[in-house]
Amino acid sequence: MVDEYDVIVLGGGPAGENAAAYAIAGSTRTAAIVERELVGGECSYWACIPSKALLRPGHVLAQARAMDGVTASGLDVAPVLRRRDAFVHDHDDTSQVGWAHDNRIEVIRGTGRLSGPRRVEVDGRELRARHAVILATGTTAVIPDIAGLRAALPWISRDATNLHEVPGRVVVVGGGVVACEAATWLSALGAEVTMLVRGTSLLGASEPFARDAVAAGLVEAGVRVLFETEPVRVDRAEVRDTGEGWIHGGPVTVAVRRGGSAPDDRASDADAAEIVADEILVAAGRRPATAGLGLDNVGLPEGYVAVDDQLTAVGVDGDWLYAVGDVNHRVALTHMGKYQGRVCGDVIAARAEGQPTTGSRYAASADHGQVPQVVFTEPEVASIGLTEAAARTAGYAVRTIEQEIGVAGTSLARNDFRGRAKLVIDTASRTILGATLVGPDMGEQLHAATIAVVGRVPLDTLWHAVPAFPAAAEFWLRLLEGLRLPEG
Repeated sequence: MVDEYDVIVLGGGPAGENAAAYAIAGSTRTAAIVERELVGGECSYWACIPSKALLRPGHVLAQARAMDGVTASGLDVAPVLRRRDAFVHDHDDTSQVGWAHDNRIEVIRGTGRLSGPRRVEVDGRELRARHAVILATGTTAVIPDIAGLRAALPWISRDATNLHEVPGRVVVVGGGVVACEAATWLSALGAEVTMLVRGTSLLGASEPFARDAVAAGLVEAGVRVLFETEPVRVDRAEVRDTGEGWIHGGPVTVAVRRGGSAPDDRASDADAAEIVADEILVAAGRRPATAGLGLDNVGLPEGYVAVDDQLTAVGVDGDWLYAVGDVNHRVALTHMGKYQGRVCGDVIAARAEGQPTTGSRYAASADHGQVPQVVFTEPEVASIGLTEAAARTAGYAVRTIEQEIGVAGTSLARNDFRGRAKLVIDTASRTILGATLVGPDMGEQLHAATIAVVGRVPLDTLWHAVPAFPAAAEFWLRLLEGLRLPEG
């Protein structure tokens, strides 16, 4: 027998959940989500939610220490971890399954794979989709091919977000968002952290001043940041598979080479220095979770699944296969995956009902130069749209304004407020192409910039968006005043 649904989603993370819900909303259509782990996915249990639960206590402590009359001694690790566990429901997805049930979405436990057009196999059970199959399987952590690294059973991001004990000394391999955030909370929890960064800066896609601010913040917190440094050999005499978030054995010795050696020189490590730690955390990128997904059964190669702006898979006839979230390699952010899921679901619903899909609602336009992101380090980096370099590369004629953003509202919030912001302006349309805000709690200020960028709000109109006083948003007025001055 073949079980039929209108929509079948492979992967139960936020992107897949949103796609399923939107595809059947207000109709009699049916949907099923196939999930081999926990409904709610990486974000709910191993990424965004637990990482922010771990980061917030450190931010609160820093703010308290920056306030006269407030006594703050430090973090108590056990309650911090209990609070994290409460947010991930102790890895119990009952509430998420209940949400699916309430939205008429059946949850099918198991490993799904494409077995042909509109067909899915789940551990021997055959399913058929009348309208759509949506791939929402996400990505998995990459372990680089470094001598001894895999054998040492290093931590990956899942271990770091679900840690049950804090290593005394940690080596973090990587300089991106995951590495910087993990270094932030590990240091706040008392670990001695060393970061090994291949390049010359952290957060390579960010504005230079933002990269520098995060590096300075980490160093100020006691993190040792080594640029142009990479591991060439890892040794761990005592290796134990103790489980996720527990230290995986005895001390780790990491041989590193500094100075940006060529890849073909890495095998020779006679000149490498050594760092000894209690654990090594690898945050060096991710790969698509498509192995064994059966892409070859529908004529697609292994790897990321390319899609158009309606999230329809490129290279598959019939407008039945879609991909949302990290697996399509457009934007690896949960909120953008959910956004894609909403667009995808609307497209599927319209096609199922024979309606046109020509309106802006049916295209994931924000994926192109309108992506908001917050890096929850100390200080935070909040950004939307294009950096100056990206805008110039794209051919825009731009003007920028970059300045400190200490105003009454920010100064009242904490004694040591240090913040900086930058706007990238399209001189032809006099609208904002991108904004980067750096400082405490700048993530809470980002949506105003997002609306300005996505709405292409002219600067002359923004002049009449009066910020309340004395709130942190007053810095918007200062930025606009800076744009009134002659350039240079």
